[in-house]
Amino acid sequence: MSSNVHLFERAQQVIPGGVNSPVRAFRAVGGTPRFIARAQGAYMWDAEGRRYIDYIGSWGPMILGHGHPKVLEAVAKAAQDGLSFGAPTEREIELAEAILKQVPSMDMVRLVSSGTEAGMSALRLARGYTGRNTILKFEGCYHGHADALLVKAGSGLATFGHPTSAGVPAEVAQHTMVLPYNDIEALELAFKQHGASLACVMIEPIAGNMNFVRASVPFMKRCRELCDQHGALLVFDEVMTGFRVALGGAQSVYAKLIPGFKPDITVLGKVIGGGMPLAAFGARRDIMHKLAPLGPVYQAGTLSGNPVATACGLTTLELISQPGFFDQLAQRTQRLMHGLDAAAVQAGVAFSSDSQGGMMGFFLLPQLPQNYTQVMTSNSAHFNTLFHALLDQGVYIAPALYEAGFVSAAHTDADIDATIEAAKKAFASL
Repeated sequence: MSSNVHLFERAQQVIPGGVNSPVRAFRAVGGTPRFIARAQGAYMWDAEGRRYIDYIGSWGPMILGHGHPKVLEAVAKAAQDGLSFGAPTEREIELAEAILKQVPSMDMVRLVSSGTEAGMSALRLARGYTGRNTILKFEGCYHGHADALLVKAGSGLATFGHPTSAGVPAEVAQHTMVLPYNDIEALELAFKQHGASLACVMIEPIAGNMNFVRASVPFMKRCRELCDQHGALLVFDEVMTGFRVALGGAQSVYAKLIPGFKPDITVLGKVIGGGMPLAAFGARRDIMHKLAPLGPVYQAGTLSGNPVATACGLTTLELISQPGFFDQLAQRTQRLMHGLDAAAVQAGVAFSSDSQGGMMGFFLLPQLPQNYTQVMTSNSAHFNTLFHALLDQGVYIAPALYEAGFVSAAHTDADIDATIEAAKKAFASL
């Protein structure tokens, strides 16, 4: 049997950093990545046969747990019929209809293969629809690795961004404005100075790449108002939150708190693919009619609407649409969070947590942060100790302080109890 160390050594010879997505490398927490051999339900097993309770869930898609029998059956049948056609299929229509049924802000949807592709396409659509170039995003929100979106804030309230990745031309980044998350004053100033040139505001309504930070209701309400006043589009990046925090996504949560609220464009991924490469973006009909072949905004994809991926996604959506699914998932997630809170209090560790549906996050801070700057004050050294203490006890959380976690329908009360007991021991080591 191969060891994780041996596999990592091999991987580093042929794959940059030994991984095909950077956070998997354990650079933030130290140590050797676990190479996963198989997964089932709420568990993963590494190359050495060690079992872990999985709170990553492939970074969100595995809301039913790994290897759900009905999903596997649908995927196997679809694979037998054909892996890819490069032509339309009926199942693409069925998946689009299933998505639109639960997300009423969209009249039409275009299927793609990744969240980055969906975010990049939504951005192009917003620019094509408005005829404007400038976009506004928020520090700490991740929208995929498209050039225009790999930008963070500089100094001041409303600063045009600088690339945070080599290979991104400054000429591209100069059209991206970055503001602090949850800062209404900065938002109003940005619109006052640049509102006439803004194509869109792009936001994660619950930011999952600075762990778990909600947009406040007043902040979200003001985003909507200012977009309406200045003719900009509000783009919701629900790659992570869509069909994960609620059946209707985070926008359904805000719609209950802000009368008439809805975004103009929605970006989806992860859960709608059920673990296979599939994402989407959608909007009201007049916006979507700007897309080729109907309009001048070009977007295409060889594997878009892949028949195996759509079978996986459609079956997943059918199962999570059952009555009571999200109530049970939320209760399970809250039970875990309450247990972690109590364990931290018992150990005298500064700790705060939050969750919505099956998405969760925690910070080694006495109160929940509201923006990226506050998130960065969380105790990273203590997190690294906590991460490895949990991993050694068979609990797998994200190997980075700034990533949200996920509970699935496959997690049992026994899994939650075991995790809380592991946390008590881990907190004692801080």
